[in-house]
Amino acid sequence: MARYFDVHPQNPQRRALAQVVDLLRDDGLIAYPTDSCFALGCRIGNQQGMERIRTIRKLDHRHHFTLVCQDFAQLGQFVHIDNAVFRAIKASTPGAYTFILPATKEVPRRLLHAKKKTVGVRIPDHVVTQELLGELGEPILSSTLLLPDSGEPLTQGWEIKEELDHVLDAVIDSGDCGVEPTTVIDFSSGEAEVVRHGAGDPSRFE
Repeated sequence: MARYFDVHPQNPQRRALAQVVDLLRDDGLIAYPTDSCFALGCRIGNQQGMERIRTIRKLDHRHHFTLVCQDFAQLGQFVHIDNAVFRAIKASTPGAYTFILPATKEVPRRLLHAKKKTVGVRIPDHVVTQELLGELGEPILSSTLLLPDSGEPLTQGWEIKEELDHVLDAVIDSGDCGVEPTTVIDFSSGEAEVVRHGAGDPSRFE
């Protein structure tokens, strides 16, 4: 059964986030709000958590997981970015964009795209997510909370708790979540390619 944490959107209770972080460190799987929509998340080293996400969403092994990072210092540990790409990403971050980039050796092999050796990264513009990442001290391995055969992501915390109570360890509800997934920009070739239109304005990359 998932624990339900109702937190303030602008001033989230530190104690509640610390309890969520304890669950993550115990290899828990959570649903949490972002500036695009709810996401499923676990620690990078939690292989079982990653497989639980695959099962919930019925994902194949071609799916790009995303490392949700607190800032550029953290992001830079996990992906290779040249100066031109850095400037383009910096201008759109934090925000509702996911960037696909070549991964560093810090990223476990199982998280990489099999052929491209890339991984998705993003820095969200959301107070609760940022506070959670700060408390955890590392990125959260994440995927949009979009259920199979569903056209739109779940957007209400109570609804997620009701639907996924048996497969999650925690749900964070701050009441202010987007309803559209991120815009995905693939920089793996060195040039920007918009591979999914979403909450972020894609025009600056087209």
